[in-house]
Amino acid sequence: MSHDYDLIVIGAGSGGVRAARMSAQAGAKVAIVEEYRYGGTCVIRGCVPKKLMVYASSFAESFEDAKGFGWTVGESRFSWPDFMAAKDAEIARLEGIYARNLANSGVELHRARGVVTGPHSVRLSSHDKDLTAKHILIATGGAPFVPDVPGACHAMTSNELFELPEMPRRVVIVGGGYIACEFAGVLNGLGAHVTQLYRGKRILRGFDGEVAGFVQDEMIKKGVVIRLESDVAAIEDPTETGMVVELTTGEKIEADAVLYATGRHPNTRGIGLEEAGVTLGAKGEVVVDEYSRTSVPSIWAIGDVTDRVALTPVAIREGAAFARSAFEGELTAADHELIPTAVFTQPEIGTCGMTEEEARASHDIEVYSAAFRPMIHTLSGRDERMLMKLLVDKATRKVLGCHVVGHAAGEMIQLAGIAVKMGATKEDFDRTVAVHPTAAEELVTMKTPTR
Repeated sequence: MSHDYDLIVIGAGSGGVRAARMSAQAGAKVAIVEEYRYGGTCVIRGCVPKKLMVYASSFAESFEDAKGFGWTVGESRFSWPDFMAAKDAEIARLEGIYARNLANSGVELHRARGVVTGPHSVRLSSHDKDLTAKHILIATGGAPFVPDVPGACHAMTSNELFELPEMPRRVVIVGGGYIACEFAGVLNGLGAHVTQLYRGKRILRGFDGEVAGFVQDEMIKKGVVIRLESDVAAIEDPTETGMVVELTTGEKIEADAVLYATGRHPNTRGIGLEEAGVTLGAKGEVVVDEYSRTSVPSIWAIGDVTDRVALTPVAIREGAAFARSAFEGELTAADHELIPTAVFTQPEIGTCGMTEEEARASHDIEVYSAAFRPMIHTLSGRDERMLMKLLVDKATRKVLGCHVVGHAAGEMIQLAGIAVKMGATKEDFDRTVAVHPTAAEELVTMKTPTR
């Protein structure tokens, strides 16, 4: 049976775009279907605009720190509308690049909503008949999840924050994960009064305990009010003076905005997957094998919609593995082991490998840990520390985990992650000559285990 295409990709985020381009370059006839904007969550309303916001918010401290180095810094003022206009222009530029690269690769672009109508067919909102393909790839990503509490309709998620015309001055952020913590740092840095609510006993659950506690302490020092074992009971109807948030503790907080960052769910509703026979998991995620194949042989899925590792570079790797598997004759699984990750909290986190808790549960380990004041703050006078941490298997001497907290932690972990991925030992780190004066030299100069 002949089909209209060899491949139809639903979703033009990072993973879908990589899969579409590589498949087309391998000779496949490819169409990509996107109902919103090319680039997906990461480019349009995720990593990229978030990082630009992190940069914007960090200047406030830079102006203060400059005084310690002899600079006279005049009065400064942040313009949210000016920043948003610059951010929007950059996002539009990037979206244009994504669309051009797809078209230049020979991919047919459809700005429409796509719904799977069978193992080989997709209905587009822009067409009156189904399009058919040998393979269908689901790359629809995820969306923010907001719990069903009274008044939740008055809250916003990160999606809406990126479009706000004015910056709220009093913000309640609900959640303790990395997205909640990143936005707490951003809005605090821009001058808002931030109260972060988390129902757990410590923010950043799932991260190394020492790292999470360290970041929490530094965030509090910077002015973020963190309320643990607290949650929203209800949000009252907004008035001209703002809104009132009632907590599960019975207290009430006045705010101009409530931002929910309580996790994300896979985008699988209403796109015909179950009707086509595709198995979904408890959270709505597409269930796939190691090669990203679903329960229907002709339908594949990659990225956040599969709820494996929700990171842009991972979706890209999965997209590339799919193209090799489907069109280059080489069944390929994406490698999900030892993924280096940066979290743009303030201070920043870079992490690769096991947490101390995970390592202790499975290995006899040595912990090398150093907390110190970085050189820049000897003159700035700022009370801010960095943390460096290595987890070492006593038997093999292999570095099981590397954790960095502080300025440029993300840049450091990208390079340290190469060593960890290669199976470097503590002695490999020790043999490497320190680059002085840097903060990163601590990773190769920790001689004695902390515990």
